[in-house]
Amino acid sequence: MTTEIRSIEFDTSLSMGARNAVRDCLRLQSSERITIITDNVCAEIAASLVHEVEKIGSEYSVFVMEEHAERPLKEMPQIILDDLGRSQVSIFAAITQTGELGSRIQMTSIVNKNKIRHGHMVNINKQIMMEGMCADFLEVDRISQRLIEKAIRTKIIKAKTPAGTDITAEFSPHLKWLKTSGIISPDKWGNLPGGEIFTSPNNSNGIFVVDGVVGDYLCQKWGDIQKHPLFIEIVENRIRSVECSNKELLKEFLDYTHTDENSDRVGEFAIGTNIALKSIIGHILQDEKFPGIHIAFGHPYADHTGQNWISTTHIDCVGRNFDIWMDDVQVMEKGKFIFENF
Repeated sequence: MTTEIRSIEFDTSLSMGARNAVRDCLRLQSSERITIITDNVCAEIAASLVHEVEKIGSEYSVFVMEEHAERPLKEMPQIILDDLGRSQVSIFAAITQTGELGSRIQMTSIVNKNKIRHGHMVNINKQIMMEGMCADFLEVDRISQRLIEKAIRTKIIKAKTPAGTDITAEFSPHLKWLKTSGIISPDKWGNLPGGEIFTSPNNSNGIFVVDGVVGDYLCQKWGDIQKHPLFIEIVENRIRSVECSNKELLKEFLDYTHTDENSDRVGEFAIGTNIALKSIIGHILQDEKFPGIHIAFGHPYADHTGQNWISTTHIDCVGRNFDIWMDDVQVMEKGKFIFENF
């Protein structure tokens, strides 16, 4: 399938995002090997990435998942995992399907074990390649570094929004903050486009209004949910109640967050830092990098944060127009960073 990917004619407007991914974010060298995992839907984007890899001259493999297993993938095909284990750099650029989180966790376990510089482009599309992936990632990294240095010293973060979010999160020095600014290191794979800092909170309480997007396969179905937001009551880091005028979305969200004993638990607390983004577009891969807060219920990235529990699910929840305080110092007002305060 590598030959077929190479022969695909791609929109040249994808080139800047592909170049940023391969050169600036992953810093692929000619002496290194890269594995690219994609699917039929994202083949054009994969072709643009391969084009940049070939400019560098690196050895590479490309796998189209449908060529090796039926979707949705219950497990990542062994041929892909074996190839991944031989590479120093990797990219996953594909559309998710219901029930595939386990196969992606298999993939990222190899990434973590071998310290592969991995770009996770879940549900990537042309719009994101031409917007979020065209950011100045060196600037995004600079902002993220300044913010994480303050976050590491912070015990309490409070956040409010006009839609009704009013949440207080508590943080432990034993749980690690991580930066995924788009500049990817062997120590932590990252989503592309990048632009966030995150940890697993020690505790959180309050109301979180999801008037942006929800993650995983629900995002593909519902997109921007500003007109039908989720009102989530959180008590002692777990969902107490949820309200939403869209009853189908409400049921799907509740079903998802009750998959296992920790699916309703706040596993991630994050602040988006990609200042190139101007609006929510209804797509979690980009929208979770939008300046503001998003939280996720479920899997807390325990291998990296140091959290002492796990989950088989992970669903991000994004809001809009945040005011944020770190230990009573305001670092964001109406969705804009107050840079002089951190």
